Amino acid sequence: VQLVESGGGLVQAGGSLRLSCEVSGVTFSITTINWFRQAPGKQRELVATIVGSDSTNYADSVKGRFTISRDNAKNSVFLQMNDLKPEDTAVYYCNTYRGFNYWGQGTQVTVSS
Repeated sequence: VQLVESGGGLVQAGGSLRLSCEVSGVTFSITTINWFRQAPGKQRELVATIVGSDSTNYADSVKGRFTISRDNAKNSVFLQMNDLKPEDTAVYYCNTYRGFNYWGQGTQVTVSS
């Protein structure tokens, strides 16, 4: 199983970014995919989850601002992040559990005030 994130960067508060996670080694369409983030000095936290094609869950801190989606033809999951805040600054990881937690390498998101 491999997960590869992309799309991070530096953005001003109120801006938007779209993260991508390309997944291989699984039957993608039925695989639950999560986005986590970890800020400096803090524990890794769950941000969003997509189960199947249309069941999604979000952390309270990002509800209404972030949207998780998937494209099964591209074996990819996306995290659209709008109205970004400085407290969203973190390394973002995509993850799946297949008897073991698999992680991507992470992508840095920095939001300046």
